[in-house]
Amino acid sequence: MSYQKRTALALAAAVAGSVVLITAPAAQASVVDVNYNCQTPIGAKSAVSPIDIKAVKSGSSYNVTMTFQKGVSSSPVALGAGAMNPSAVINLGGADKGTVAVKGPANTAEIPANTPIKISDLSGTYVPKANGKVTFTAGVLTIKALGTTTTCTASNSPGPSLELDVSGASGSGGTGGGGDPAALPKTGPLDSAVALGTLGGTVVLVGAAGVLWLTRRGRRA
Repeated sequence: MSYQKRTALALAAAVAGSVVLITAPAAQASVVDVNYNCQTPIGAKSAVSPIDIKAVKSGSSYNVTMTFQKGVSSSPVALGAGAMNPSAVINLGGADKGTVAVKGPANTAEIPANTPIKISDLSGTYVPKANGKVTFTAGVLTIKALGTTTTCTASNSPGPSLELDVSGASGSGGTGGGGDPAALPKTGPLDSAVALGTLGGTVVLVGAAGVLWLTRRGRRA
């Protein structure tokens, strides 16, 4: 097979690989019903709330948001604005282990007595330590109000609200910096085409001009 044909095939494979990377889903989210059992200062209470968890990449970490679609627990007395402060933990699973701490602002409006307490969106930062598919599942919810603490735990073993495909984690050896010298591309004619294949999306930007340059280079050789 001629050098020009080998180069064209390598470039086509690189383009195809780049398209797969662009279209592959990075996360799968679903709203999960969580049955919370809450231990309050006046006894046990329970409520079911659909939980939604989202993660947005920010540099080497992710901004995580946990949303409660219904209220949980209640108070025998009205809670004035700013009286209630919520926080929670999100349990990690799959490729990574541990928890993510999230918290939200205090209530901006009064919460009437004996009504479900609507939890504001809780947010926190997830710093991945491993590559692969990582799951995010609602954990313990804590509500502090009027000098008391209410702890709510899930009693129905809920499934994950989010599955995130993590890559480039700092604790896994990663793909940054110098990398493995043995994995660096060589400089022979065929190896140059393979090196271009590792550029992924950059090869797509080269397009027809890159093919023309490679063809002319092959003819001169």
